Amino acid sequence: MLPDFIGASLNPIRYFLPSPKTFWLVMDIKQTKFVIPPGLSAVAKGTRPLAFDGRCEESAFAFPATSLSRREALCMANFLLATQHGEQTMAKATFAAGCFWGVEEAFRQIKGVTATTVGYTGGTTKNPSYKDVCTGATGHAEAVEVEFDPAQVSYRELLAAFFQNHNPTTLNRQGPDFGTQYRSAIFYHDAEQEAAAREAVAALEKSSVFKRPIVTEIKPASEFYRAEEYHQQYLAKRGAASCHY
Repeated sequence: MLPDFIGASLNPIRYFLPSPKTFWLVMDIKQTKFVIPPGLSAVAKGTRPLAFDGRCEESAFAFPATSLSRREALCMANFLLATQHGEQTMAKATFAAGCFWGVEEAFRQIKGVTATTVGYTGGTTKNPSYKDVCTGATGHAEAVEVEFDPAQVSYRELLAAFFQNHNPTTLNRQGPDFGTQYRSAIFYHDAEQEAAAREAVAALEKSSVFKRPIVTEIKPASEFYRAEEYHQQYLAKRGAASCHY
């Protein structure tokens, strides 16, 4: 049975701190999406719950909380509950770096990347087609949504790959392709990704790796529209390793 003192609600998560040393958390497995920020996974993997009620619908964990913030304990509980029920904890990143065919293929080669999807994002038109986006009137960029395992590859490593695989100093252009749909952009999914992206740009600017200023946009992720099926893994289907540039 779950402890009677659990009361605070964070739907579908409920938590309670009965003492400064213990963090109790109850989660509805059917509703909760398991997400753990990069950097906490190594800590969470070495942690075991002190209490677990064993039921399929709802589970309770107690953690020593002497060195954990409430947020850290919550993230760790997410991870443990996901592991207990065979869920994989994946994260998402979204990048625009010119023609999405080559960008997708570059990310597909990275160990720890579990899935990629090419599509359109950052604009205003709903459910745009490739033809719509090519007009430049939708405001969307050709982009790649990357699903990755933070235990195998970090977001910062994905950022490094992003900057290595395109020219972030050419405004609305990559090679012979030009237009706002080919702009360089990072669409972050949380505050940690935003901070990492801005730090990466600052570090590159300071190091003078590029001779011209970086023009990469850093914006919050918005609605991502999956591109037509023939665009998905376009190069892999044709046995090609890269685009024309």
